[in-house]
Amino acid sequence: MSKQHIHIGVEGANRGFDRFVEAWHRAESGGTEPAEIHLNFEDFSRLTSVLTPKRLELMKTLRQQGPLSVRALSKQLDRDYKNVHADAGALKAVDLIQRTDEGLLVAPWDVIDAHVRLVA
Repeated sequence: MSKQHIHIGVEGANRGFDRFVEAWHRAESGGTEPAEIHLNFEDFSRLTSVLTPKRLELMKTLRQQGPLSVRALSKQLDRDYKNVHADAGALKAVDLIQRTDEGLLVAPWDVIDAHVRLVA
């Protein structure tokens, strides 16, 4: 079973567009490379406002424990329900976590590759 990867970083919209065009051309020429999933932010401060240590811990717990309700997750993390609910909402808004058909939270990623360029 292959691991589910997501690439996270700071990147301008033009680079994302260029990557899309490159993938399109590879597909047209018969390339069968596996799809890459990217989540990019405008700047580093936005990235760190979404991907906080508490939210990383939340995703890790979901990945290890499997689908959980917000209440069960808050107990597992020994955190306040309201804060876990807010963190889950922020992560769900950028697709870092998802809800199952039963309404439980799940983290679909095995690996998060985070990249930050110091020089453009």
